[in-house]
Amino acid sequence: MSNIVLYGIDISPPVRACLLTLRALDLPYEYKNVDLLAGEHKTEEFLKKNPQHTVPLLDDDGTLIWDSHAICCYLVDKYGKSDELYPKDLVKRAHVEQRLYFDASVLFMSLRNICVPYFYKKVSEVPREKIDNIIDGYTHLEKFLGDNPYVSGDTVTIADFCCAATASSLPAMLPIDPEKYPKIIAWLARLSELPYYQEANNEGAEKYINILKDAFTIV
Repeated sequence: MSNIVLYGIDISPPVRACLLTLRALDLPYEYKNVDLLAGEHKTEEFLKKNPQHTVPLLDDDGTLIWDSHAICCYLVDKYGKSDELYPKDLVKRAHVEQRLYFDASVLFMSLRNICVPYFYKKVSEVPREKIDNIIDGYTHLEKFLGDNPYVSGDTVTIADFCCAATASSLPAMLPIDPEKYPKIIAWLARLSELPYYQEANNEGAEKYINILKDAFTIV
């Protein structure tokens, strides 16, 4: 049995970023579903592992790490047969990390600020400025892609996994307009060709979108 355990729920974009990384590295792992709506992330047992009570949570033979970006970096640094997914070259790594921080602070937050109030307090009215934050995220992501096939250059990195897990979920709130954002559409299609992408990301993203489809009213 693998010593790697990932705690999560597959509709969560950060969890799916970790699943993509695990699959890309071809690592055996155990997956433990955590029912957030039932409060399983706030049990005494879970809080001992992660006092921030968030998913994903990685348990690597007793080493406990949370935050998807930190988990993805750790997995590649420890288990990667090459550094392609998370380059050791300082300039290349800085570019990847910029995209990771963009996902954490801009792209994912635009999603989280809408879905958390809905899931926990059934808030379905969404202020226009929250939708504008999604538009800003799409606009920046389109520019970041530029003439590159992937978000930080010519090869797939963990930045693609993190940003794509979020971007493929945001249509639950605002569809990606193919005329405004053709590079995002092409990039997601390119990633979909990875042999593990459908199972590790798209299935969860589709569940997420179906749950939230038509759930919101913009005010």
